[in-house]
Amino acid sequence: MNDSLQGQLILADPSLKEPTFFQSVLLLTEHNDENGALGYILNRPIGRNVGDLLSKDVLPEDQRNRLVDVPVFMGGPVNQEHLTFSALGWSEEDQTLQYSTHLSAGEAVMHEMEGFHIRAFVGYSGWEVGQLEGELEQKAWIPHQPDKLIIDLSKVDGLWKEILRELSPYYKLVADEPDNLGLN
Repeated sequence: MNDSLQGQLILADPSLKEPTFFQSVLLLTEHNDENGALGYILNRPIGRNVGDLLSKDVLPEDQRNRLVDVPVFMGGPVNQEHLTFSALGWSEEDQTLQYSTHLSAGEAVMHEMEGFHIRAFVGYSGWEVGQLEGELEQKAWIPHQPDKLIIDLSKVDGLWKEILRELSPYYKLVADEPDNLGLN
């Protein structure tokens, strides 16, 4: 695949009204000709932490103590019965996002000890080979380079609009419109 979007963001186009992906920001962690694409929605917190979902019987105490307050996000509509950890970091030197996904609790703790920001996800977003490319041709998604903003949990609620505003004057207007123009 010549134009892999692995490691990049895709933003739901404002015209994409499907509830799962409405105003979503996804990190594509895989994108190739063999497996298609896989990613996680970065701005869909479910309002729960790891400690709410995993009992003391599931995690050893040392891991549970380090992960109990980690926020849980809906990663996407696939395999929502599974919880997985991801580590996000920002390289100031390269101005690039560093990430590891599909982490066990023990691996998440190790990344957290190295300074990474840990998130937990239920489910993921996936596309068969060629499916994401078709959606990109239909303008359902807007590719975007990640920036440090995506790591900041305090920015999660307005993340889609904040990134969209930076794209162009047109998208700034669109980002500032009410979600439902009929209620305006």
